Amino acid sequence: MVHPAGRHRFPALHRDRPRTGARWRNASPLRRPAAALRVTLAAVAALVTAACSAHPAPTTEPVPPAPVSAARLSTALPDDPVRMVLPATGAETRWTQGLDVFVRQEARAVTASCAHDLGTEPPTQDPVAFIRYYELPDLDFVARHGMSGSAAVPVVTPGPVRTDTGDRSGTGSERLVGRGSGAGKGKRNGAGETGDTAVVRRCVTEGTAAATALRDTYAALQGQWFGTLVPLRHDPAVLRALRTLPGCLARRGIRVRDENGFFALADARQQTTSADRLPTVERALGSAYADCMRPVEAVREPARLRLRARFLADHAAEVRTLRANLLPALRRAGEEHGLRLVFPAP
Repeated sequence: MVHPAGRHRFPALHRDRPRTGARWRNASPLRRPAAALRVTLAAVAALVTAACSAHPAPTTEPVPPAPVSAARLSTALPDDPVRMVLPATGAETRWTQGLDVFVRQEARAVTASCAHDLGTEPPTQDPVAFIRYYELPDLDFVARHGMSGSAAVPVVTPGPVRTDTGDRSGTGSERLVGRGSGAGKGKRNGAGETGDTAVVRRCVTEGTAAATALRDTYAALQGQWFGTLVPLRHDPAVLRALRTLPGCLARRGIRVRDENGFFALADARQQTTSADRLPTVERALGSAYADCMRPVEAVREPARLRLRARFLADHAAEVRTLRANLLPALRRAGEEHGLRLVFPAP
């Protein structure tokens, strides 16, 4: 399963996996394409990759940390929307994840409202989930909740539909609907295609367009920012820090050659571990990963903060526009569709 809005993600970005609604890696530059891997194929690919990138699996698994309470939700906004759109630390990506979810929920709310208005059912989709950015790992969160664990995204309860005459009726997500004299099942404003499939397709298109309009308030600038971070992968200080990772993981019973080998091993474990043991195994892996990546983030995080300060100066006009427009646009969308902007919190 891949991130829905395909424009601004790092190439080869590590993310959570499909079983929990998140992913490890993006195949295309700077964004999340749309193609879900089947579990069987994911398991095969992960096992093959693990064989190529990792040493033989350890005879003992890392010791899991003590159980913790589930991740929770927060509604606290950053003091500057820049930190939500242009994250420089793992903790700041919690706001970015919440923004991603909000945009996807708007698409679904508009689709559901359209389908209700036209007397059909919206398409069945996987639940929306927070998707992590492993290029900017949130180590405190990973240490506490494992490689995939996160807060559950609240289900949006559709609100009433607002018509162009000001009336409120129905139970679809709140949305401005222009009703022509021929509107009804299979038609929109008297001139739509007939048949549920065509109607659903039109409603999905409408939802996608609404989400795209909201995303366009920040996507171009965010894409440029993520591109600015890519050269850090080859920074000599970062590479020196990453060379400490295999030895650190080996001391915790995890034998891999590099970070990619760790992700391959974690993917294989995620696909082959029984459901009752999976949370424990994932928290053990997350705890080991967080401990061993702290020296790397001690180098990368200050570098990202310096890069962001320079980026903000170089894009001052676009940043002013972002600061002026983003939060009002989110508030309007929330009020219109009954959505809340929420973020995962440890």
